[in-house]
Amino acid sequence: MAEEFGLMLAGPSTLVGELDVVNPYSGETIARVDQCGEAHIEAALALAHQTFKRKSGWLSLQERAAILQRAADAVDSRHEELARGAASEGGKPLIDSRVEVTRAVEGLRMCAEHITNHTGEVVPLKNDNAQTRRIGFTQREPIGVVVAVSAFNHPLNLIVHQVGAAVAAGCPVIVKPARNTPLSCFRLVKILREAGLPEAWCQVAIPEATDLATALVTDPRVAFFSFIGSAKVGWMLRSKLADGTRCALEHGGVAPVIIEQSANLERALPAILKGGFYHAGQVCVSVQRVYVPNAILKNFSSRLAEAAQQLVVGDSLDDKTEVGPLIEAAEVERIHNWISEAVEQGAQLLCGGKTLTNNCYQPTVLVNPPATAKVSTEEIFGPLVCVYGYDDVEQAIEAANGLDVAFQAAVFTQDVDRAFSLYGKLDAATVMINDHTAFRQDNMPFAGLRHSGLGVGGIGHTISDMQIEKLMVLKISE
Repeated sequence: MAEEFGLMLAGPSTLVGELDVVNPYSGETIARVDQCGEAHIEAALALAHQTFKRKSGWLSLQERAAILQRAADAVDSRHEELARGAASEGGKPLIDSRVEVTRAVEGLRMCAEHITNHTGEVVPLKNDNAQTRRIGFTQREPIGVVVAVSAFNHPLNLIVHQVGAAVAAGCPVIVKPARNTPLSCFRLVKILREAGLPEAWCQVAIPEATDLATALVTDPRVAFFSFIGSAKVGWMLRSKLADGTRCALEHGGVAPVIIEQSANLERALPAILKGGFYHAGQVCVSVQRVYVPNAILKNFSSRLAEAAQQLVVGDSLDDKTEVGPLIEAAEVERIHNWISEAVEQGAQLLCGGKTLTNNCYQPTVLVNPPATAKVSTEEIFGPLVCVYGYDDVEQAIEAANGLDVAFQAAVFTQDVDRAFSLYGKLDAATVMINDHTAFRQDNMPFAGLRHSGLGVGGIGHTISDMQIEKLMVLKISE
């Protein structure tokens, strides 16, 4: 029987509809979630705004830290249950969903530790008049109501990054999880409430229509908008924000990797395999473009394809599965069309290129697709790695930097001088050396450049974004 999730926000008890949440592999309806209407959105915003305005009711730093630590303990105690829940709704293999839950525990603890150690500063002020002195210092305060819109691909840990950070910062937050994967969000918010967080400080919204989600985000009572998702939607919403609303946008990229002549292929190949096919490539910094010297192109690409063919594709709840399903059938069709188009345009298909049952797609390796093909210019968000040959590394750098997106990049080399040189030349917020582009720890700055996003993610940076540094100047007259 499908699990039922009721409303977790203010407003009338009358329901406007239900959303079926489906396991993308089996097609089974695993839960039903109550949707909210216009009256719920208005009530949720009013409650969050009133909660922030009533400063006497603000949660102290110590209270917030204690709630986050208790929540971390609770998530840890339900580790396998939450991992299986995330794998079931989102299709990420269980082996990787377990890692996600571990990261969620660490992220909640990181939120608590960050605010207990994050202070203001003393501001040195000139005191030219001997009869008068001024002392300046800052303290941190919450910015106001936060609205967070999240993506499907990490249904628990992304919520920690947005909601956990808002709780740590002291901001009332309304979160809208992805419609495909809302269950992990509901479970985490329930855990936070059980850990002592008053309901007004965190509400969950599943609007019945897109225009209601837009109304939520663009309301003038919103002080900070946190968005994780597609560039098209993120930039559109930013253009409609109320005056004064600050925001952080995390979109995607077409992550490049440069294999330098001296690279150790025994280290590079398994890293590229993981970075390209982890979560079926549904990661915003997934390896997509790999530039390899022509002298080793055939050896590298054939070995990568051979390894890709050995990956176990299937049910995300099976412990042996390494590559799970795509989130929905429309994505399978889109990915197949892009790959077929690239092959028609001259790309060499080494492996994959075929749809499978249960929304799965074969891990695919293409060699030298045209520079103008969609697989070379747009984020595929699927299990595909494109390999390109080069004679001069400067050609690879030019190609890597040639798109309007820039996020994380990687270089494989055993030459330290070359490592520093390529680090400096690549357009990216982060350059991995001898590791894949999808590596991330939750305290790292995580920033998309150009069309890839706005602002800097990561636990500490997000908490800072959700706070103001408030200055006090004290005039002392002798």
